[in-house]
Amino acid sequence: MAIQRRALVLNQNYEPLNVCSVRRAFVLVFRGTAELLEAGADPIQGVAGTAFTTPSVIRLNHFVSRPHPRPRLTRREIFTRDRERCQYCGRQGGDLTLDHVIPKHQGGEHVWENLVTACRSCNHRKGGRTPVEARMHLVREPRVPSASPGAVLVHYLDRYLEWRPFLIGWLSDRQAQGSVAAS
Repeated sequence: MAIQRRALVLNQNYEPLNVCSVRRAFVLVFRGTAELLEAGADPIQGVAGTAFTTPSVIRLNHFVSRPHPRPRLTRREIFTRDRERCQYCGRQGGDLTLDHVIPKHQGGEHVWENLVTACRSCNHRKGGRTPVEARMHLVREPRVPSASPGAVLVHYLDRYLEWRPFLIGWLSDRQAQGSVAAS
């Protein structure tokens, strides 16, 4: 059903702002607050058999000034940053946990640069030691993920192909190459 889909909202300068329901996007376009850039495949059925275009990408008619979002430090965000892959053995999926690279009892902090995704067996093997002490190597050094508008919305690229031209320019080079290679 078209009304359950999502719509990409762009600022006046085409910067991705957020994702909203198709119903909200339709109201913004209907009121003249936004313009329709890309339409969805399924029309919205109105009363008396009328059909309306389903918005998929809309652009606001006025500029919205807002600070760039900062990535939140959550378990889910760390798994997303590490692509649901153990940062010690490289195994994907399964029973994943968080690991402090420098253990908390050795002064390690609960920050982006000290947290990685680990499978249970690697986390158990490492224990309360540093990777050097445990003779384990990180696949990739932990870092703060990008909070660019495109990076925040990159996971929608596979589901909404019509959004790709509007998001690709806002992705970092590595993310853009990965998403284009995946398609």
